Amino acid sequence: MTILFWISFAGIFYAYFGYPLLLLFLGKIKKVLFFKPQLMLEEAQAPSVTLIIPAYNEESIIGEKLENTLSLYYPGELHILVVSDGSSDTTVSIVNKYLSDSRVELFELTERKGKAQALNKALQQVKTEIIIFSDASIILEQQALWHIVQPFANSKIGCVSGEDHIEGGGGEGLYGKYELFLRDKESQLDSIVGASGSFYAQRTALVTPFQEGLAPDFVSVMNTVERGYRAISHPDAIGSMVAVKSHKDEFNRKVRTFIRGMTAMFKMKHMLNPVSFPMFSFFLWSHKMMRWFVPFFLISLMVSNFFILDNNFYRVILIAQLLFYGMALLGFLGVKIFMDSILGKIAIYFTSVNVAILLAWVRYLMGVRQEIWSPSKRH
Repeated sequence: MTILFWISFAGIFYAYFGYPLLLLFLGKIKKVLFFKPQLMLEEAQAPSVTLIIPAYNEESIIGEKLENTLSLYYPGELHILVVSDGSSDTTVSIVNKYLSDSRVELFELTERKGKAQALNKALQQVKTEIIIFSDASIILEQQALWHIVQPFANSKIGCVSGEDHIEGGGGEGLYGKYELFLRDKESQLDSIVGASGSFYAQRTALVTPFQEGLAPDFVSVMNTVERGYRAISHPDAIGSMVAVKSHKDEFNRKVRTFIRGMTAMFKMKHMLNPVSFPMFSFFLWSHKMMRWFVPFFLISLMVSNFFILDNNFYRVILIAQLLFYGMALLGFLGVKIFMDSILGKIAIYFTSVNVAILLAWVRYLMGVRQEIWSPSKRH
């Protein structure tokens, strides 16, 4: 049991601490030995861009989203394509008010088909060099479009992720910052393993039709890398969104996201092969697979700990685990002191994430696939 305890501990530590530290170390070596200034486009070189906004019942935010998008700075040709996926509220009528601006176009699906099909219908209308995918819920900073396009000056860059800053999110906001840190370090070394689903750009020539049930942002990155290009993040391409207010809604969103990610990963499992994709497969194993194994490590850590209470060290570790999960449970039950404290927010979010991963594994192995897109309400 002692061996199981330490294997479990090592797995958890590597997934959340060892991998980031290793990225930092490798990044410093590359910067010293192989530093190259990043190429950026000049304004006169700005490629033509289509920004696609998929929308399903977004009447509360779509007007603000279009106002924000139309006010953004972009020195080149810009098209804005809103795709309504069978919206049954006033989303379409609100978008219609903006069609007097020649940059805005509406494509309406009368029946709800899912996000993948909505995006595929939009792709049929695109004639520009770059496609930017942006959810209705994210509000972009003034220079965000220009910043996210600039790295395409490098002909080997195929996909660029923006940074989604989550406001008022507690644990979700902290976790978001952690993910942005990992993306930044992966970008410096090779390619990120997943773009921001709410804001990312890709060369149109690399975009392939989306399949329902697969995470579009994850698939876009893997397709990019598979074809010999890099996918990176840009720290100045910033958008903001408010956190999901309901713990239940946030939990369901996570389960849905993990199922879609697992479905995409195992459909493209050949990219886990280190012979074919040396650095990228290392990132996939470390960032995705090891993270998805953490719930099993947590269970085995707790179970093995109960069998090795022969000294104070293991007793303290067990007590620490019980206190941590206790804080999470009390936070879920609405005890304010745990909901408002940093440690309580971390306990709530960490526990919620790993329970969501465990449930996603169960559902995935039972054959459940997330086929219909239901955007989280963040406003």
